[in-house]
Amino acid sequence: MATQTPPIPFDEGADRVRRAARDASRLVLCLDFDGTLAPIVEDPEEAAATPANEAVVARLTADSRVTTAVVSGRALADVRERVDGPDVYAGNHGLELERDGSVAVHPVARNRAPRIARLCSLLERTVGTIPNCRVENKRLTGTVHLRSVPEVVRPVVRRRTRAIVDRFGGDDIDLSPGKRILEIGPAIPWGKGNAVELIEADVPGETVSVYVGDDVTDESAFQAVESDGFGIRVGGDEPSAASLRVGSPDGVASTLEWFESIGLELLDR
Repeated sequence: MATQTPPIPFDEGADRVRRAARDASRLVLCLDFDGTLAPIVEDPEEAAATPANEAVVARLTADSRVTTAVVSGRALADVRERVDGPDVYAGNHGLELERDGSVAVHPVARNRAPRIARLCSLLERTVGTIPNCRVENKRLTGTVHLRSVPEVVRPVVRRRTRAIVDRFGGDDIDLSPGKRILEIGPAIPWGKGNAVELIEADVPGETVSVYVGDDVTDESAFQAVESDGFGIRVGGDEPSAASLRVGSPDGVASTLEWFESIGLELLDR
């Protein structure tokens, strides 16, 4: 893997995007949900896309030159309720993919779902008793939410979670960190980047692909598009596989509006 460097502000890299769009006839636009279309909130159940993001995604989806996709760590059914209209939905970090009216589920993930359910049940009885710690069973994956947990006990949650996953998950289950979360999933070489590659493969013609996300789990998707497209990281200037960045979900809306105007005009040339 190439050494990661800090992404530059989108405004500084916009000319590169313009040049790529001149050689393309279609745009593939893939978007994370939490921290990207929606601000991060204390209670994940309260998360909602900003009105500006919701509106511009709807307008871009209506454009025949654009394929839009939401690629989320949330379960597919959950994220579908929170964003209306994209062409493609990917849930559970790409383990579920809804496109062309049908849903595909990774077969290994489906087979290991009972193991995920058992681990979530065990974690409910251990870390779930710690104040404000929530364990979410998303069927194919699980999440231990730490955002509202007092900082002093977060190491306890991490330690107990690791012990449970190591003991009862074995080599079949992975535990990975995110932004104040711990993700539990099948130990298979599959992530958001694989889902993005499948989405890209479905789009005919010369395309420019863009992925916008904010978390560790988005890095594989940045890597998937950066060979001939653009990863846009939401947040600070920490090293990333993404080459560009914006500061917040409000910055995401402004960037999508840029594609709606300048970027899409170039696709017509």
